[in-house]
Amino acid sequence: MKKIFVAAAIAVFGFTQAQEGFKLGAHIGAPTTGNSDFTLGLDAAYRWNLAKNFDLGIATGYSHYVAKSYRYGNASYKGDDFGFIPVAVSGKYSFNGAPIAVGLDLGYGISTNDNVNGGLYALPKFMYNMPVGELYVGYQSISGKYDRRYYDDHPGIGKETVGAVIVGFNFNLK
Repeated sequence: MKKIFVAAAIAVFGFTQAQEGFKLGAHIGAPTTGNSDFTLGLDAAYRWNLAKNFDLGIATGYSHYVAKSYRYGNASYKGDDFGFIPVAVSGKYSFNGAPIAVGLDLGYGISTNDNVNGGLYALPKFMYNMPVGELYVGYQSISGKYDRRYYDDHPGIGKETVGAVIVGFNFNLK
């Protein structure tokens, strides 16, 4: 199932790459959960202008979470890095006469790690529009089941949300 989502996302972005609403960029962030030190990733989106100041489209990319090292007694451990490939609907509302906008990507985060399941993906963000692209800050979250043995001293399966405050820049490709 994961391969189908990834193949579909690549096909859609390959087809729309030469179009006007295509954006490609990168982000870095500080996780708000205790299992990672930082996150970084790539973003891709295509949005169509549906109404004055409102764009709607699709988004994907990859977010990589670098695992945190921790101590338990006299031993130190490092958890596993993990990542997500979001497949989402992407909306953006630009304010009249101002270079600022708000946006929301909402969909499913496909996990790239066996210890982490995918889940609901959400990325609300504030954007600053520029002629070459958009600078944004947002909160990325993926909810699902996680094998917590790697992240704390209580083994077992738990339902948690992986989240991060991220800053990124997406280039307009025309």
